[in-house]
Amino acid sequence: MINTFTSFHLINRDLSRSLERIQSQPVVQRETEYYQANIGRVTSIKEFVDDDRLFGYAMKAHGLEDMTYAKAFMVKVLEEGVSDAESFANKLTDKRYADFARTYNFAAGGENTTTYNPAQKGTIDKYVSVAIKNGVDPSSEALLKNINDYLQNITQVKSADDLLANDKLLNFALVAHGFTHEVIDKRTLKAILEGGIDDPKSPANQHADKRFAALATSFNFARYGEDATTYNETLSPAIDKYLRQTLEEDAGKQNEGVRLALYFQRKAPNIRSYYEFLADPAIAKVIRSTLGFPDALAQANIDKQVDLIKERIDIEDFKDPDKVDEFLKRFTTMWELSNPSGSQLPSIAALYSQPAEYGISTDVLFTIAQLKR
Repeated sequence: MINTFTSFHLINRDLSRSLERIQSQPVVQRETEYYQANIGRVTSIKEFVDDDRLFGYAMKAHGLEDMTYAKAFMVKVLEEGVSDAESFANKLTDKRYADFARTYNFAAGGENTTTYNPAQKGTIDKYVSVAIKNGVDPSSEALLKNINDYLQNITQVKSADDLLANDKLLNFALVAHGFTHEVIDKRTLKAILEGGIDDPKSPANQHADKRFAALATSFNFARYGEDATTYNETLSPAIDKYLRQTLEEDAGKQNEGVRLALYFQRKAPNIRSYYEFLADPAIAKVIRSTLGFPDALAQANIDKQVDLIKERIDIEDFKDPDKVDEFLKRFTTMWELSNPSGSQLPSIAALYSQPAEYGISTDVLFTIAQLKR
């Protein structure tokens, strides 16, 4: 049997091709085609959860396959969305639910959720709202012409530079986001748009004026590149998540260490604090294995665990793909020494469940019980 290091390397050296192989699997291909053909027709939460194939695909894409049966629970997640910090999904310790509600954001998008694009309809809605506040008739010929012109041309914008080069489109976008009178330097706008919103230290997130973060959210070139003005969260991003999830599951059937490495590779760049390393059991296992810590360390005081990790790891390194790869070389080597490929461990499902603990968390179980009543 191929060892852990080699198996991970074979998958990771050409990840795109590995994902293409997954996509070509008959079952995956069939379910993806069904999802693509039907998700855009869904206009409500009820329609979504009542279609078992669509809902099951979406749940698996977000690592929630084991919760597909809990439809009442998931309806509550979707109904409250993520805009309110006190919403149901945001209060759950398992952040997969907030991610799911963010993808299928019916609470904010309503019947347009599965066809919504922030740079298109989202910006147009904001523009109309600003016009109304300024006393403009939303049915006026001039306003409708502006909207039609914008909609016809915005999909051709593939970068921050494209948007900044088109004064008419740029002005429309700025007015829609509340910049009705200010003259803003294009160098500032370029930094805002290219920095995106995923990094808390990005120019948009650091700026005291929250309009800039809203603008970077609508035109998220940092995250979606040339697809920023055409993407829909429920289409390509959801399908990409499904394929990656399937890739990791398939790898795990052969070698637990390979799945752990792929999972860590996907999650590590978004980890913002040392405590997050320990909040997810799969991530924590990778850390302990790489650093040579015994599994029993998981029972030690959480602050002491964090101190030990801080001494050996700089969290900023995981924003660099090359440094993540170096770390995973160490991990796969250490894993193979402790878990020779000839004798695979039985079940790894627990490592990929609720980050705060194994299995379905107590807050989830309690809520399900309440919903059943």
